[in-house]
Amino acid sequence: MNFVVLGKQDIASEFGKKGTVTDLSLYDRKESDIIKTWVTPSGFPDKIQPLLQAINLAEYVIFHVDKLDKFTGEQIIALDSLKKEKGILSHTFEVDESKLDTMIKGTVVENYTKVDQDKIKEEMDKLEPISTEGSSEMVIDHCFDVKGVGTVILGKVTNGTIKQYDNLKLYPAGIDVLIKSIQMHDDPVEESICPARVGLAVKGAKPDEVGRGDVISEEGVFEISPDVELDFQKSPFYKSEISENQGCLVNIGLQIKAAKFTSITPLKLTFEKPVVYKKGQIAVILKPESTTIRILGSGTIQ
Repeated sequence: MNFVVLGKQDIASEFGKKGTVTDLSLYDRKESDIIKTWVTPSGFPDKIQPLLQAINLAEYVIFHVDKLDKFTGEQIIALDSLKKEKGILSHTFEVDESKLDTMIKGTVVENYTKVDQDKIKEEMDKLEPISTEGSSEMVIDHCFDVKGVGTVILGKVTNGTIKQYDNLKLYPAGIDVLIKSIQMHDDPVEESICPARVGLAVKGAKPDEVGRGDVISEEGVFEISPDVELDFQKSPFYKSEISENQGCLVNIGLQIKAAKFTSITPLKLTFEKPVVYKKGQIAVILKPESTTIRILGSGTIQ
């Protein structure tokens, strides 16, 4: 089970043991036969990108609001853009509850289970793992070289099952990879089922050929293209106009890629490098340099 912890991020340390730390921080704990992982966007609010990536890694949201500012607003908009409907909402004593209710009105956050801070863990324990079957798919968040092992990839199984000795493809590069071994919570396993977090030792790809947001899957599951069209909705909080040939960053899954608008109606984007996606997946358009809200809008890929 994978949770994203937003608002006051340091409460994640109460839930699990700290592991990998970059602009995303991971905490995990094994409870009987369930491994729970909590991810925090530790690079946020300095950068908007880790916020979208952390939310995309989770099935469930824990949102512990400690202040009502534009960054809390960005987190609410990000959750709503990515349609993260399952969550737990709490706040510190300093937060005005009626103002918070106004901020979340009409968003997915409005329907989260509201609890006091000391009841978050109790509410979390009621949640069940969410699994999906079908083709083998995994999204990558970290990759590095391990002496004596070779390329090690960390990520989340997003669909189906990944097994030791599977021959799969790394996208968008289209490289063939062999899964040499799999670890979950530092224990070797022969297979891992969605939505498990795993470490894979792979043959066929070097660390510098692997990026965050790349996917490993069977052939024919994903599309790879430098162009996408969105069923787009601009955020009502983003006040500037958008125009053809204007540049932006786009979040799809864990990918954050530079693009420009090649058409506004319908909204079409052209990327500097091909992106990997599925039709119906949500793309969020970002303007990191914006001094107000940095989320321009979002839409599903057509």
